[in-house]
Amino acid sequence: MTRQEPDAAMIASLMMYRRPELDDAIARYWGLIRANLALSGVAAPKVLSQEVEEFAVWNDPDLVLSQTCGMPYRLWLHDKVELVGTPDFGVKDCPPGYYRSVLVVRADDTRSNLEAFEGARFAYNEVFSQSGYAAPYAHVMARGFWFEHRLRTHGHLNSARSVAEGKTDIAALDAVSWRLIRAYEPFAKQLRVLDLTEPTPGLPLIAAKGQPAELIFGAVATAIAQLSETDRQLLGLKGITRIPRAAYLSIPNPPDPDSD
Repeated sequence: MTRQEPDAAMIASLMMYRRPELDDAIARYWGLIRANLALSGVAAPKVLSQEVEEFAVWNDPDLVLSQTCGMPYRLWLHDKVELVGTPDFGVKDCPPGYYRSVLVVRADDTRSNLEAFEGARFAYNEVFSQSGYAAPYAHVMARGFWFEHRLRTHGHLNSARSVAEGKTDIAALDAVSWRLIRAYEPFAKQLRVLDLTEPTPGLPLIAAKGQPAELIFGAVATAIAQLSETDRQLLGLKGITRIPRAAYLSIPNPPDPDSD
C-alpha cells in the first residue's frame, strides 16, 4: 500500500549502527531516502525515531523503514513485516550484504587459538543477536565446546569494553561495529582479533506489512548513490542488495543462553 498523505503515526529508525559521530550523516541519509520516497508517492516521517525501543519500532504497524538483526527477523518478524533489502557495508571477504562476527581478546593475552579459551569468560550483547551470540555459538561449538561463563552486556561496544577492562576474556562483535569501535574508541588498541566466524546475511531493512517494499528499496538505493563521498565513507555503505528471506530463515538458532 502506497501512502499518499503524511500520517502522524508513521515511524522510521536507523539505529543499528548509530554513534554520536554518525548522527549528522545518518540524518542526511534519511533526508535523501525520505525525498526519494516522496517522489514515489510514499509518505515518511520527517525525522528518525532513534530513541524508541527497537522492538516497539519493528512491530509498529506504521513502520516505514528500520533495520533489524537477522536473528530477530527469523525468530519473530519474518511473517509480520516486509523485507526491503540488505545494506552492503563492504565487509572484507564477505559477499555483498553479508557480514560476520569477529572474536576479540586483549592484545596482551598470550593465548593464540580459540581452543585455548575454553573456560574463559565470554561477552555477548544480547540473547537474540546473530553476530553477538548465534554466529559465535555455531563457530565455537564446531570446535567441541561452549563458554560456560558468560556476560550479557546489552551492546557490542559494551562487550568490547568489557574485554579491554579485563571483566571478560573474549567477545563476539558484529564486524561493522568492530570497524566503528576501531575508528572511534581509544581502548580498541588494547584488543586484537583472534578469530572470525563464517559470513551470514547482514542486518536487513524492514517495513510494516503492506508497505511498498520495492519502492522503498529503490529509494534507499538511490539515496546511497546520492550520499556525498564523505558520508558514504562515514557510514561504510557500498549499496543495497536483495538477500532472499529463505537465506535468513535457514540459519540455525542457538539455545537461549539463560536456559542452560
